[in-house]
Amino acid sequence: MSTETAKKPSVLFVCVHNAGRSQMAAAFLTTLSKGDIEVRSAGSQPADKVNPAAVEAMAELGIDMSAEIPKVLTTEAVKESDVVITMGCGDECPYFPGKRYEDWVLEDPAGQGVNAVRPIRDEIKTRIEGLIESLIPAAK
Repeated sequence: MSTETAKKPSVLFVCVHNAGRSQMAAAFLTTLSKGDIEVRSAGSQPADKVNPAAVEAMAELGIDMSAEIPKVLTTEAVKESDVVITMGCGDECPYFPGKRYEDWVLEDPAGQGVNAVRPIRDEIKTRIEGLIESLIPAAK
């Protein structure tokens, strides 16, 4: 691992299915941090595919999530991340001392149309912008 990679803060987004909220959050952070933050997402019980309404809502903002695949949450992913943001996975998320944990309470977009997903997407974007400011102070 190069020293440049080691300095980059890393964030893991976790929700049960890794199909909506965590995928949107990861896509926003990847796009808005312009590669300055390492981004992971996973689910305790990953779905077969990413929520189509979430993909559509993000595409409206020019962010393509169509190739993303829900991933299973691993202990390694948590260990390798500086910040772990949970979105309704409760006590299924492993805990390690010294990590920054945040729990973002967001409505679950599962089974909802794009009209219901847009406000969730917008709330995630606002939170991501605040997260970037907290991780990369120079971005202010």
